[in-house]
Amino acid sequence: MVRIVLVGLLFFFLIPAGSVSAQLLYPQPDVLIDAGHGGIDSGTSAGHVYEKDLNLKMGLVLYEKLADRGYHVVLNRTGDYALSDENQWLRSSSRHRRDLAQRKGLIDTLSPRVVVSLHVNWAGNSRKRGPLVLYQKNTRSFLLAEQIQQSLNQLYKTSFLPIPGKTYYILNRTEVPTVIVEMGYISNPSDREWLSVDSQREKLAEAIMLGIEDYFTLVNRWRP
Repeated sequence: MVRIVLVGLLFFFLIPAGSVSAQLLYPQPDVLIDAGHGGIDSGTSAGHVYEKDLNLKMGLVLYEKLADRGYHVVLNRTGDYALSDENQWLRSSSRHRRDLAQRKGLIDTLSPRVVVSLHVNWAGNSRKRGPLVLYQKNTRSFLLAEQIQQSLNQLYKTSFLPIPGKTYYILNRTEVPTVIVEMGYISNPSDREWLSVDSQREKLAEAIMLGIEDYFTLVNRWRP
């Protein structure tokens, strides 16, 4: 299944943003999974464990789970590379700006029903743990964040509430319902195990998937 997505994305990167042909050739995804960081941008880390690798591994597992349930899913990164290297939307000397523009441009062009951006947290206090979901300033983003947060709380035995992500580019610059899922703290040994061990990662991806499904169930009830 990942191969199908990769072929679609490689083809898609050749088409300018906003192309009508692109919209016709590639059907609207239900979920776009944004695997944070990649390549030269490793994100946060703990020893030899890097956020970029955890984000990608979780993205691949979540992709498979959603696809197996019949959802049309896109994963924007399927290897350890920087999306800034594939940028088709912004000419800039800043690698960081090109990376963000690539993520936003792909979202704008594909116009998925929701975007779930996967990340990992870090804190100076190694006892700090648990998942946090950040949302845009709109009802549907909050609803998506709430469902994923509740599902993750059940897994982690926590009681966090989703929080507004006021300063995050991907939340401020995208029109479709988008959330950032901070899946746990890489600085916390227990959270790091959830993110690093295959059997635990399966459970974590399952919890995120169930939150997404709960969101779609609620939204579908609102439709006339």
